[in-house]
Amino acid sequence: MADDTQHDPTFSSADIQQLSAFRYQLRCFLRHSEDVCREYGVTPLQYQLLLHLLADDAQWATVGELAERLQAKHHGTVMLVDRCEQSGLVKRARGREDRRRSEVHLLPRGARLARSIAARHQPELCRFRETFCVAGMDASSP
Repeated sequence: MADDTQHDPTFSSADIQQLSAFRYQLRCFLRHSEDVCREYGVTPLQYQLLLHLLADDAQWATVGELAERLQAKHHGTVMLVDRCEQSGLVKRARGREDRRRSEVHLLPRGARLARSIAARHQPELCRFRETFCVAGMDASSP
């Protein structure tokens, strides 16, 4: 546990207010995302997995790469891929270069679903951009 008895003078009241505002806006965005995902019949993690696959030009990734992107344990990611595969959103294949690795490929149904959900995130994403300057998020892009 961190020692909170020491005060860091470089961390100002304004820093704390900014962190609080950021966490609030982030939570608003995530709550909206959770609601949209439920409307489409998927969990937020299933959507996030589909989104990561859609963002990749090849539209596939290894289970290990997905676990990293999801910040999840390998075995949890395997179970998530299983559920997405059962829903017809992805398919698993043996690695082309390393047969011991599993590749997860986005299926057309999964791509359509991810695009539909992503489109529903645009208003919230614009609000997020208006409030914060986030690395890699150009305020002028849609």
